[in-house]
Amino acid sequence: MKFTQQIDKTWTLFLDRDGVINHEKNQDYIRSAEEFVFYDNALEALEIFAHKFGLICIVTNQRGIGKGWMSEDDLHNIHQCMIREVEEAGGRIDKIYFAPDLDSDAPHRKPNIGMGLQAQHDFPEIDFKKSIMVGNNLSDMEFGKRLGMKTVYVETTKPILEPNALINLKTNDLYEFSQLL
Repeated sequence: MKFTQQIDKTWTLFLDRDGVINHEKNQDYIRSAEEFVFYDNALEALEIFAHKFGLICIVTNQRGIGKGWMSEDDLHNIHQCMIREVEEAGGRIDKIYFAPDLDSDAPHRKPNIGMGLQAQHDFPEIDFKKSIMVGNNLSDMEFGKRLGMKTVYVETTKPILEPNALINLKTNDLYEFSQLL
């Protein structure tokens, strides 16, 4: 099945990080660049996305900072290493937004839309109707729907057995989605 939308450089791709681009740690957080492991073919998918989308943004909840298990400097180091590998593979990430909050009601913590609104502030050309949110949690899907985006659920960590109104498309992983564009 092909993705039904015609994607061009006027579109924005929003990606969750853990469980989408890289392996999650069971009941824990990625705390260092050494613990960050890309999924197979994730770098190839990011290269494909770089040719298709005008903007690529990561929106990630990072509660480990709020819990004091890692610092913002630790997170920035992880992201610098990740971006370097993505760029070496021919991909790109235009901006990373993160929510360190412990409170689920915090405006920037998904499914709340603060990170999306911040991205649109930073990049006024973002049209949420021409945006796709890819994630592995229903909170990612709700974030995307609240902003009017199309949503893609990757079943890397939590398969969804029943249809869900928050999900426009389900794929096994990020690479499979890249092949549907």
